Amino acid sequence: MTTTPHHSPPPPGPGTAPGGPGTDLLGFLTLERTERDLFHGWCHAALPRRAFGGQVAAQALTAAGGTVDDDRRVHSLHGYFLRGGNPARPIAYRVERLKDGRGYASRRVTALQGDEVIFTLSASFTRPEDIPGRHLAMPPTTPPEELPNAFSAWAARDPEGFERFEIGRVLDVRRAPVDRPERDGGTEQRLWIRSAAPLPDAPLVHMCALTYASDLMLAPVAALDVEAPGVLRSGPDSSHHFMASLDHAVWFHRPFRADDWLLVVQRGPTAGDGRGLVHAGFWSRDGRLVASVVQETVLRPRRSP
Repeated sequence: MTTTPHHSPPPPGPGTAPGGPGTDLLGFLTLERTERDLFHGWCHAALPRRAFGGQVAAQALTAAGGTVDDDRRVHSLHGYFLRGGNPARPIAYRVERLKDGRGYASRRVTALQGDEVIFTLSASFTRPEDIPGRHLAMPPTTPPEELPNAFSAWAARDPEGFERFEIGRVLDVRRAPVDRPERDGGTEQRLWIRSAAPLPDAPLVHMCALTYASDLMLAPVAALDVEAPGVLRSGPDSSHHFMASLDHAVWFHRPFRADDWLLVVQRGPTAGDGRGLVHAGFWSRDGRLVASVVQETVLRPRRSP
């Protein structure tokens, strides 16, 4: 049986690995359910021979969401990246049902390749409550329609290489300028992000899609040049630093659609001792803070050959 976050199979596609479900974002969230609490999936590469961590986390959330009642919504997840996943091998997601209370449900997911654990996830689900709240205002920025696709230069320079970059085909990403006249020791990057294709009307689909996108370009923000805020010194195609995600946390605050534009403000408050920390806020186009993300990453200058 095949399961996606909305519990129905995706459209067929050629796949990116043996047995892969397809090349659209919905397909990337698809898992095969082989037992009550056991799921299997494939993840594409982000770096050579290394599975994209955002997809591993999103698939783990898909597995967890497949074991809770449909009226519950995930409100937080915490994950640890333990080993680099191999995109040429399937990943098994084993779900543990830690709690099913009247208010909250908790799940733990272990992602394995063979006998090796590559990722662990804890997720908490609750029923929505109609209670007034508050949130930080969305910072003013250039609208996405006035910005080029963040990967357009790469696609023009190396169309064959870009075609293998799965993220650039399933996400529409625009980099917005950052106006920070005073240097405070931190770094910042702003992105507009949305799914490149429409997604179904199922809340968990959009939460898993945001989880997938939340790992995009976070680590390089820790390596932004503090002498020139807002200018990438170590981007996705740079080899200046070795970067690898250590842990990743997402909090979902309000309903949203991942196929509508989301402004992502990524800030790196500190880096040192071989690690960097990055915070990110996700705002909907109408100015609602819908999610918050925190990630710690390995950050070391690469040694010269």
